[in-house]
Amino acid sequence: MNSMTGFGAASAQCGHRTLRVEVSGVNRKQAEVAVSLPRVWAELETQVRAAVLEAVSRGRVNVSISFQSVPGSCGELRLDEEKLMLLDAKLRRVQELCGGEKAALTLEGLSRFGVLEAESEDAVSAEEAWVAISPALDEALAAFVAMRRCEGESLKADLLGKIGTLRALRLAMLEQASGVAGRHRETLMKRLEEAGLPLALDDERIVKEIALFADRCDVSEESVRLSSHFDQFEALCDSEEPVGRPLDFLCQEIFRELNTTGSKANDAGLAQLIVTAKTELEKVREQVQNIE
Repeated sequence: MNSMTGFGAASAQCGHRTLRVEVSGVNRKQAEVAVSLPRVWAELETQVRAAVLEAVSRGRVNVSISFQSVPGSCGELRLDEEKLMLLDAKLRRVQELCGGEKAALTLEGLSRFGVLEAESEDAVSAEEAWVAISPALDEALAAFVAMRRCEGESLKADLLGKIGTLRALRLAMLEQASGVAGRHRETLMKRLEEAGLPLALDDERIVKEIALFADRCDVSEESVRLSSHFDQFEALCDSEEPVGRPLDFLCQEIFRELNTTGSKANDAGLAQLIVTAKTELEKVREQVQNIE
């Protein structure tokens, strides 16, 4: 069982720069991948996305790939001679039109006009960059998946504990439901007596009424299905496959059985147990939303 939240990071050398790959994830019903890359390497997005989708099946995954210069190193300076000659000509023309001395060219000015530039990431092609990015991405994904698995184990323990609580509530419901018909009979006899219409317990009309009531209030089928759903839930928790969607479906089925049981309850004690079970199930559903 894996959580959908996690984080992983790795670094790699690429020329005079250090690449930093960070992978983080949040909850989503489907698999979504958002990739942030230097613009000159935008064509690598498809490869990054494919690598991520091999590792995850659900959740939104954000991948950030950035770079920084290695301390103590410096890339080559590039002089654009064509721009320099054009800029010099323009400055001479300004001198002719306005008189005075020609403005001096400073390093800051040359840099501002793009005449003198430090070698940037443009010097590294996307193909060369991928050689460094690929292993770093694999390492970051491995750390990301490991964190998701660790959080998943905590979620699993919590969910199994809550399913155990629901199992205990199911047994309490069965016990409470077993006495509903008897309590109804006592209430019915008391009302008849208070109305001045006392009848014997073995009166055919009384027997028929109690039998019909007991049939309407029978929750044994719902209880059996609930037990089966709990068994499936626990089995899925031990699966090696992504289980978020099937667990979400099982929560819907458990809620349906609780609803049906509640509609048949006709008993304050049983109704209270249903409310408690639904509250516990809601906690389960919230946790399931975090599972891949």
